[in-house]
Amino acid sequence: MAGKLYVVGVGPGDPELLTLKAARIIKSVPVLCVPKGREEGASLALSIIKGAVSVEGKKIVELHFPMVKTASNAECGMQSEESDQQLETKWKAAADAILSQLDGGSDAAFITIGDPSIYSTFFYLHSRLLEQRPALTIEFIPGISSITAAAAQAGMYLGLGNDRIAILPANYLDSLQETLERFDTVVLMKVNKVFDEVREVLVRMGLAAGAVYVARAGMEDERIIKDITRVRSGDLNYFSLVIVRKQ
Repeated sequence: MAGKLYVVGVGPGDPELLTLKAARIIKSVPVLCVPKGREEGASLALSIIKGAVSVEGKKIVELHFPMVKTASNAECGMQSEESDQQLETKWKAAADAILSQLDGGSDAAFITIGDPSIYSTFFYLHSRLLEQRPALTIEFIPGISSITAAAAQAGMYLGLGNDRIAILPANYLDSLQETLERFDTVVLMKVNKVFDEVREVLVRMGLAAGAVYVARAGMEDERIIKDITRVRSGDLNYFSLVIVRKQ
């Protein structure tokens, strides 16, 4: 009988933000499937859970997800044929590695930073897994997202009453001004590569005063800057976001 796959959100970085259910599942399974961005690098998700749960005796299956444009960007003409093929090869290898564990009868947990439903790498595997094993049992364990963790650390709310909240990757600059005009709170994810352009738009629209920059929320080297005009290149990080609240 095939094993069950758990997809576990491990939170934004602070091991104490791992939920009780996530900790229970991680303790119970013999196999951990661990995504990482570089083949030679360490997994941030694995380092988070090691701060709360022992992984001694567990089989660790490392899955390499290259840091290139994803399929969602292909629709915008932002992805080359070469990178598309690279991703497809890596996703297939990752799916095959997971299935090889489940087919052997072992339950496994795929661990992912934050919450599995918000910009998670797992959903690039989801359809591929089910195509090969339609009867596969998958259970999702939600986790605290960097969005809510960043707002908590900054001491601000995301929405009240009838407020409208938008979340989008910051690289969609073409729709940024329209989004800022339509919503009361806007969360811009992964702003590091386009921060100067984002800041310019916020200043021009008179929204800079209500914007907060948060990098590596919940981690030991977390950085919160409530005056975005003071953010410098050394403050920028891949794990970063800007929360914009209209005053």
